[in-house]
Amino acid sequence: MKHIQTAIASVLAAATAATATAEAPRTTDASIHSYILLDRTGSMSSMWAEALSSVNAYAAGLASLEGGPAVDADVTLAVFDAQEGLQFDVIRDNVDATKWRNVTDADASPRGMTPLYDAIGRIVSVAETDRPNKAVLVIMTDGLENASRELTREGAKAALDRAREKGWEIVFLGAEFSNFDDAEGVGQTSSRNMAVSKEQLTESMGRLADKSKAYANGQEATIEWDAEDRAVAQEEQVKQRNNSQR
Repeated sequence: MKHIQTAIASVLAAATAATATAEAPRTTDASIHSYILLDRTGSMSSMWAEALSSVNAYAAGLASLEGGPAVDADVTLAVFDAQEGLQFDVIRDNVDATKWRNVTDADASPRGMTPLYDAIGRIVSVAETDRPNKAVLVIMTDGLENASRELTREGAKAALDRAREKGWEIVFLGAEFSNFDDAEGVGQTSSRNMAVSKEQLTESMGRLADKSKAYANGQEATIEWDAEDRAVAQEEQVKQRNNSQR
């Protein structure tokens, strides 16, 4: 009888330990705050579903244990357009990636024009208020600046320069768009800019999540697009389509 009681106690103890392990939050010294600036302008209508899916895939990738060690990741998502001035809305604010609620059309829909410089200034200000140790700013747009009133190109570059001085990473994604004059004008190097076909937005943002985790963990010092990323994104095809429309 005593042996049976001991065995039962061992089983119960193991079950309790397993439950506690399952319920305990993941702990890690690696942390990152990702700020996604998503172009909500009217021209994004044809790829809006893909754009939202890609943002959700990025958050899921940060939360996943695949693609690298776990990280403590928070995500802020802001959308922007212009209607009688800058319209800048933070629709997910400092959300733990493991608790991400997928964004949908109910959160935002395309409209207006492209105040890119103004929006860059605002997202940098949001990040500076949070003061994360490591951060990545992801800027996704399908067009050039055409409506800013608050900042010039120089002002937007100054804002991003402050972010760079803090060691934060900044990447541009051209959604079916390959003209990076504005990105380069605000100090972006070509290795951090990439054109992406709308069909590959989700895959590319998933790859970016893995890169963000590697940066957070110190496995990579920077976040840059390599040849494989560009092939997956179908960058050359986007460039060809863009050139044929000129």
